[in-house]
Amino acid sequence: MSVKSCCVYSTGVLSILILIAGIVMVLLQVFQNVLYAKIKEEIVLRNGTQAFNVWENPPAPVYMQFYFFNVTNPSEILKGERPAVIEVGPYTYREFRPMERVNFLENGTKVSAVNVKTYVFQPNMSKGLQDDLIRTVNIPAMTVMEDFKDMPLIANFISAYMKSVNENLMTTHTVGELLWGYEDGLLKALKKFQPTLNDVFGLFYKQNASDDGEYVFLTGQQDYQDFAVIDQWKGQSVLNWWTTDECNMINGTNGASFHPIITKNETLYMFNSDLCRSIYTTFEEERNVKGVPGYRFSPPSSVFANTTENAGFCSPPGNCLGSGVLNVSACKQGAPIVMSSPHFYQADEKFVKDIFGMKPNKEQHETIIDINPLTGMILQASKRLQVNVFVEKIPVFSQTGDIRSLVFPVLYLNEVSWIGSFIYILNCSKELR
Repeated sequence: MSVKSCCVYSTGVLSILILIAGIVMVLLQVFQNVLYAKIKEEIVLRNGTQAFNVWENPPAPVYMQFYFFNVTNPSEILKGERPAVIEVGPYTYREFRPMERVNFLENGTKVSAVNVKTYVFQPNMSKGLQDDLIRTVNIPAMTVMEDFKDMPLIANFISAYMKSVNENLMTTHTVGELLWGYEDGLLKALKKFQPTLNDVFGLFYKQNASDDGEYVFLTGQQDYQDFAVIDQWKGQSVLNWWTTDECNMINGTNGASFHPIITKNETLYMFNSDLCRSIYTTFEEERNVKGVPGYRFSPPSSVFANTTENAGFCSPPGNCLGSGVLNVSACKQGAPIVMSSPHFYQADEKFVKDIFGMKPNKEQHETIIDINPLTGMILQASKRLQVNVFVEKIPVFSQTGDIRSLVFPVLYLNEVSWIGSFIYILNCSKELR
């Protein structure tokens, strides 16, 4: 074969290969467009869709794990020494979270509902029982001391009462009492001054077999990216606890589901009523969960960073505690509650050094959400949050001793779900064939 003929032959083969590759690419693009169209049609909050069924009655088991920080040196703390704590737990509860009172609005573009959450203790998944005793900060006492420190009459009453019952800034209660509530003697005594005062305290008091208010969600009917996005909460489209419009925005979903066809460069927003604000997550890495491809999203350190963008979250205005923590007293009836990641992960080093026993670790303390990018459904997630109390010496109360001013960890929670929407993903795949 001549060189010329060989060149012609080679050019012809190459042209055919390019043509075939082009046809394949066109077919793939056509298939992808058909697939995406079907996904967008199916993943809508509408009666009869798999997405609605999963949203209304999540099929996946969800577990809430509570880890407490047991105080080991209470006397030394009141003398001004560094607090020492030991992590105990988890105390694990099965979480049931159906949507109830579902009502479609505005021609199916919105849907209202309440998310009722019920917690059932799982002893076989726990390292301890609900009647285990935990020594921790006396949150009711710290709260009323802060509230009434400038009112001599009530302050004297509080101090006298605490002395009469030998009560101070440290207290001991069972796991069940600290979580779900107990009658507090000091709060009961103070009802003489404030009859409307609730004398029951619990970190999650009235949050079992109850909801956090009515939500109105966008259904995704008009735009697939609006799937399950919160339009209103408790009748309001914005919050009123923070000092800037941006910080008061209610952004994203409730964190239980996301819109389909997610890309790596997206920022996914979630509103969390326990945090009293919206947060966001960004892509971290690709994952494979039981053979299903996923994207891992997690909150970057900038979410709780002490920055100009976050200045509106400082409470009171201009009083920022530092990076990695959030003072939520404005939305917790004035209680000096401070939120953070477990063990002050991603927080300023000072918070870690203030407490002996803090060991921040990315793998154990980071919030992660693995999402199937095609359907937007969660494959697995660990949503972690720590509850702390701001404590300080209050001169008018001898019960505070010489305690240091610091953010004191009480417990952290880990809401865990596994491959929850796998059934949905399989069904969706079958329908697309």
